[in-house]
Amino acid sequence: MYYRNSLRSLVLCLSVCIGNTLLAQHQDLQDKPRIWQDGRLKEVDSTSLLTAFKEGQVNGHFRYFFSATDNTDNLTDYYAHAAGGGLRFETAEFHRFRFAVSGFYIFNLASSDFTVKDPISGAANRYELGLFDIANPAFRDEISRLEELQLKYRLGKRNILTFGKQLINTPFINLQDGRMRPTQVEGLWTEWNDIKNLEIYLGWFYKIAPRGTSKWYSVQESIGVFPTGINPDGSRSGYRGNVVSKGVGLAGLRYYLNKQWNVQLWHLMTENVFSSTLLQSDALIGEKGSWQIMAGMQSVFQSKLGNGGNEDINKAFYNNEGNAMTYGARLGLKKNIHEITLNYNRITADGRYLMPREWGRDPFYTFLPRERNEGFGDVHAIALQYRLLTKDKHWNIHLAGGYYEMPDVKNTRLNKYGLPSYTQLNVDVRYKFGGFFEGMEAQLLIVRKIRNGETYDNYAYIDNKVDMTLINTVVNYRF
Repeated sequence: MYYRNSLRSLVLCLSVCIGNTLLAQHQDLQDKPRIWQDGRLKEVDSTSLLTAFKEGQVNGHFRYFFSATDNTDNLTDYYAHAAGGGLRFETAEFHRFRFAVSGFYIFNLASSDFTVKDPISGAANRYELGLFDIANPAFRDEISRLEELQLKYRLGKRNILTFGKQLINTPFINLQDGRMRPTQVEGLWTEWNDIKNLEIYLGWFYKIAPRGTSKWYSVQESIGVFPTGINPDGSRSGYRGNVVSKGVGLAGLRYYLNKQWNVQLWHLMTENVFSSTLLQSDALIGEKGSWQIMAGMQSVFQSKLGNGGNEDINKAFYNNEGNAMTYGARLGLKKNIHEITLNYNRITADGRYLMPREWGRDPFYTFLPRERNEGFGDVHAIALQYRLLTKDKHWNIHLAGGYYEMPDVKNTRLNKYGLPSYTQLNVDVRYKFGGFFEGMEAQLLIVRKIRNGETYDNYAYIDNKVDMTLINTVVNYRF
């Protein structure tokens, strides 16, 4: 209680002084987590614990997020204004140890009533509720969460072992973009960097705090916090609250053949539920300053472990009859501030590609913010993307368009969420301020999704899914 009240007072005080200025949260899955202000901590290894705390570093993060969904015809539209702030403290190094703690508050400034479902489709809100607590649509008070509480230990010069609540960004478990706070994990995570050209990652996690929630869940409880869709036989999925698992293990290798070519291998093992393995290679061919060729290949293989989460197939998360597989490729050009890529991904018809949405977004080349292809099989996806990052690093513009051929909405074996084939268009414009406003970044994201597949005159296959426009405005400040 004392921690909560103290954090609340400090956050509110800083909010008044600095204002509702905040930082956009999108990150590539190759990046390290950068939720808080980047900055090198003082490498003090004193014999005094007091010195380690005095020489520590405090970071702050303030964020405002406006989201609005414009659905087609007479379907319900939604809006939400959210603001929040938090603080993070990390000590200087003390006998190779560091301690870090952070917390965050979120306020609902104004929003639609998320407890009311659309009278035509029967669907609930999809995007705006995620700014607050998706597990409690009626809750409108401030939301607080202890986010990081960790102890780090340095092994050698560059190897780090972290225990406790922390942020990681990997192909299978990642921050996820697009809401107020990122997904976080609790457990043991190690990063080994002492071997030349090789990065090694190993971890075991027993708790997860999904984005858009206000609490920490055990790994088995976290699977099913988000909407669960339907079983392959068409019945309602029953795995929420019924998955049995002791935790999740994650291992990764990334090897750099040279500065422009790397290969990575990742394996996720969710005890008693499923395993997922990713193999990916990316290369940049040509001299810097001239047009360079971007090329990449990727594949993911999944299989069931134990009983898929529950002995009752209707309560199991991983309920494919067999395995699942995806593969993809990327080809593009890059020169100075310009980057354009053509991306393809295929999920085979062997089974659904399944990954708890609570844990992260799709790792596919064809991923575009605000939609996923998790939960589907027999998918062909193609996306054309253009990025512009000006030399002064102030403007970052991302234009993208993709076509996603999904299985028929009535093919319940391969279509978990009743999403028809669609075309998606994204305009994402970000501006990073300098001078007096250094630390502030603004973002405007406009997403248009157009229906291509058959919906059989059923609005449940349309509402919040296709024939809709989503607008996000985000202003962030960090220090």
